[in-house]
Amino acid sequence: MRYVLIVFWMLLCSVTSAMAQVSIGIALPGVSIGINLPMYPQLVRVPGYPVYYAPRLNSNFFFYDGMYWVYQRDNWYASSWYNGPWGLVAPEFVPLFILRIPVRYYRVRPAYFRGWASDAPPRWGEHWGRGWEQQRSGWNQWNHSSAPAPAPLPVYQQQYSGNRYPPVVQQQQLQSQNYRYQPREAIVQQHYQEQARQRAPAPSQREQPGAPQVRSPTQQDVQRSNPPPIQQGGPAAPRPQPQQRAVQRATPTQAPPKQKGPAVQAQRQQPQQGAVQRATPTQAPPKQKGPAVQQQNQAPKGGQGQEKDRQKRE
Repeated sequence: MRYVLIVFWMLLCSVTSAMAQVSIGIALPGVSIGINLPMYPQLVRVPGYPVYYAPRLNSNFFFYDGMYWVYQRDNWYASSWYNGPWGLVAPEFVPLFILRIPVRYYRVRPAYFRGWASDAPPRWGEHWGRGWEQQRSGWNQWNHSSAPAPAPLPVYQQQYSGNRYPPVVQQQQLQSQNYRYQPREAIVQQHYQEQARQRAPAPSQREQPGAPQVRSPTQQDVQRSNPPPIQQGGPAAPRPQPQQRAVQRATPTQAPPKQKGPAVQAQRQQPQQGAVQRATPTQAPPKQKGPAVQQQNQAPKGGQGQEKDRQKRE
């Protein structure tokens, strides 16, 4: 029986290690870790560290590199919002400056912290084993005089408390709009990016079915609806579009403007007078006859009478 328990424990440890290598954080949106903050907590900086802690909370609550960190029930949790949801962080992926926080700034100290120096960090290697200490070797070796500056606190979250605390889908949107800081430590960057990916809205929420899709006009649509004006004179214009050709062909058929000045009217009257003059010769001459014409008309009549008398005599 004892051998079976040992084998079971070894298998469980191997599975836990494999899960830690696959994912550095597991979101727990529906699981309570024992912390429920009704409002934004008061945060005070740890002297000489780029870390803040919450002295008035009855929990090990910290802020570092743009994220909140909680040590609860022998586990580390992280979140970009002060009241979760929280993501479980494996011991291999806890940031260095979180590991280096002195024992005195832990408000709820576990039993195994007893006897450890208050101005030194917890003995994580002794607690998590030699394998962890070999993997995170040198985690407590750093120059205290060259600590980086702390990240700015996301104080915009103070207005979201109680019933106004945003759901998971809105948290990422509010964070991107109001907090421009990006984590500097590589491990924190991975946590931050993974939580942002998990909190992003699903494709079904981004595009609701049945909603009308409004397409913004493209450049081709604008060119089709608004053809470029036709340039007259100056350098040669580019080859006109089909609509422009239609406009150019239709232009000569348009009637001239009806407004005419005196000069235009005079010019248009001259051709009309010429037309009248050309038509005048085709008209019949007047039938008025003078004396000379009457004599000419009478002369043939006299000749015709003499010829008739001459025929009678014969």
